[in-house]
Order: sequence, then structure tokens, then C-alpha cells
Amino acid sequence: MPDDSQNTPYFEANRARWDESVPIHAASEGYDLAGFLRGEKTIYPVEMHEVGDVRGKTLLHLQCHFGMDTLNWARLGAQVTGLDFSGAAVERARELAREIGVTDATFVQANVYDAATVISDQFDVVYTGIGALCWLPDIRGWARVVAKLLKPGGFLYVYEGHPMLWALDDERDDRELVVRSPYFETGQPSEWVGETTYVDGPPLKNQTSFEWNHGLGEIVTALLDVGLRLDFLHEHREVAWQALPWMVRTDGDSTAKGYARRTAWQLQPEQRDLCPLMYSLKATRTA
Repeated sequence: MPDDSQNTPYFEANRARWDESVPIHAASEGYDLAGFLRGEKTIYPVEMHEVGDVRGKTLLHLQCHFGMDTLNWARLGAQVTGLDFSGAAVERARELAREIGVTDATFVQANVYDAATVISDQFDVVYTGIGALCWLPDIRGWARVVAKLLKPGGFLYVYEGHPMLWALDDERDDRELVVRSPYFETGQPSEWVGETTYVDGPPLKNQTSFEWNHGLGEIVTALLDVGLRLDFLHEHREVAWQALPWMVRTDGDSTAKGYARRTAWQLQPEQRDLCPLMYSLKATRTA
């Protein structure tokens, strides 16, 4: 990873924003915590299908926020550990585990690059969900951490926004697909100022955040270079949120064997073959 001192101000700004976002997200309609408590807000079906049966397996969720997805894997039978750099998120995740009666979930506060230092166990599954990798400056350093945390025979599963989507201008209203931000990993992050988070809620005090994109080739090569075997890489024409203003809702995923999602969005019909919107990958530690 690049010099820690170089990235410390960015991490601190991002952590302050995420700390502030935790109670906002927990109260939001977008996260639908009430639905989660009723057992209604679940893992996406494409994830459940591609990960497979997790009953009796150990699963580590990196960058887990306040633990909803982590605990959904626990509901499916996994013994879960969640890690996040936000102390507020970790504390809320622990509270949430108690609320739903999951007694053996573990939540750890740490920067993801320190995960293999603060967690001594290895896992059957390392999982990373939507909107996680953009907060990391060095994808190769992340891959090294993942490899250390996997048992031999264990696998990494990623379900993420496509780096091509992250590079597009999402503020246009003319329905043009225009690249605005770097596709490839860069030494300096992109700086963003947003009054609110990505779901409903009040204005933030900490409005500045810093993000890094990583090209798909950079991500896959980083995993191969640490000795993981790529089992699959799927690019999807659908996305789990309305990433561009002119997207339309759909009931199914045209590239994931028809597995319907609770919420899915597509580009206009004439654009659907022009740009991938999400990807999923599985990579196994063979030795």
C-alpha cells in the first residue's frame, strides 16, 4: 500500500463521514432496518446462488458497515465475523446482533489493511459487498490481506459496482454515457462533496469523502498475483440502485440466469449492451 501517512488524512475524513452516517442509515427508509428485523431485507439472490450453502462455514465480511449483510449470512447458517473501520458502525452491528438473537457473531473495528493483524483466524469465505472497494487506495494490498485471511480451499466472493460505472458522470440528465472519473487506480483519490449520504436522511456535517477506482484487470490480476484461482468473473447489465437518473426498474437480472432482485435497475434498452454495471467474482485459495 502507498505510504500510510499519505492516506491517513483521507481515511480520517472518510471515517468521520461514515461514523456520522451510521445512525442516519439505521433510521433510513433506504436501509429498511425494520424490514431487516422482520427477516425481509435479505442478501441478493444472485449472491446467495453464487456463494452457495454457507451452513457451518466461517465467513468474514470486510468493510461490513453496521452489519446487516453480515448478519444475513449468519441467518443463512454461517459463523460470521465483520470488520469495519468505523467504531460507530461496529458498535451498532453488535447491538443489531443482540436484537436478532445472533450470539456468536464477532465484529472488529480496524482498517481493512490491518485485518490480518487484528484477526488471527482464517475463513472459509471472505465476502465483500457493494460499494466497498472504492474506499481503498491500493487493490494489491487488499488482495494480500484477503489471501492471508482465507483457509486453504476457502474463497473470496465480491459483488460490486463495475469500475466502468464508477467512472461515469452520474449527474448528467441527457442520457449520455460519459466518462468523468478515472477508471484505473491512481495515486491520489477523487474528492467528493455531498450534503447527504446515498440514502434518505438529514444533511451531514462531514460532507467530504475520498475514493479510489480500480480497473477490473487490476482487481483480477491482484488476486492472481497472491496465488488465488479465479473461479468466475461475471459482468452484469443490472445494478442494485438507480446509479444514473434515467435508469429504469426491472424485475430480473438478464446476465445472472434470471435471478430476480428486490430492486434492480437497467439502462435504456438501446444502451444495455454498451456498459457493464456490476460484476461478481469468486477466487479460491488453492494452497
